[in-house]
Parts: sequence; C-alpha cells; structure tokens
Amino acid sequence: MFLESSRYFTQKLVDAVSSDGKSVKAISLRRLPAVSGDDRIVKGNDRLDIMAQRQYENPTWFWHIADANTELEANQLVEQPLRVINVPRQ
Repeated sequence: MFLESSRYFTQKLVDAVSSDGKSVKAISLRRLPAVSGDDRIVKGNDRLDIMAQRQYENPTWFWHIADANTELEANQLVEQPLRVINVPRQ
C-alpha cells in the first residue's frame, strides 16, 4: 500500500468506525521518539524536500524533518522565513 520510503510503510492497518458509522480501514498511530538534530534557519525559498535532499541526499525523506518538529501541517514549517526548525542528523 505504501512505498518502502514512506513513514507509514511498517504501520499496521486497523479497523475503525468513521463519523458516519461506516466501518473503514485506517493506519495505526505512529509513536514518535525524541529526535536530536541541528537547528536550521528557514530561508525564503526553502521547502522540506529541498532540505531533505541537502541533509539526506533523498528528497522523499522530508518527513524526517516534519516528524522532528511540532507543526501538524508539515508545510507550515517553511512558510515563515527566519524560523528555526530542527533537522535530524538521521
């Protein structure tokens, strides 16, 4: 269902009930460990995939950066230039 590079690749499918009462399949919650990394200042044209390419030589690993920070919407991490975010060493 998910690519091997996906953060959800190893997550199990679980049965759940939607708000309208229908039975659906869902991905189980992922527990996130504390991550050590380096503080980086967001530049005006930064994107998470570009930062991941620089750090890990793989733009699809942008989710490592997203997981190391507290924003619920990953793209909000780079919306504000000069913001300091955590970039894991990997």
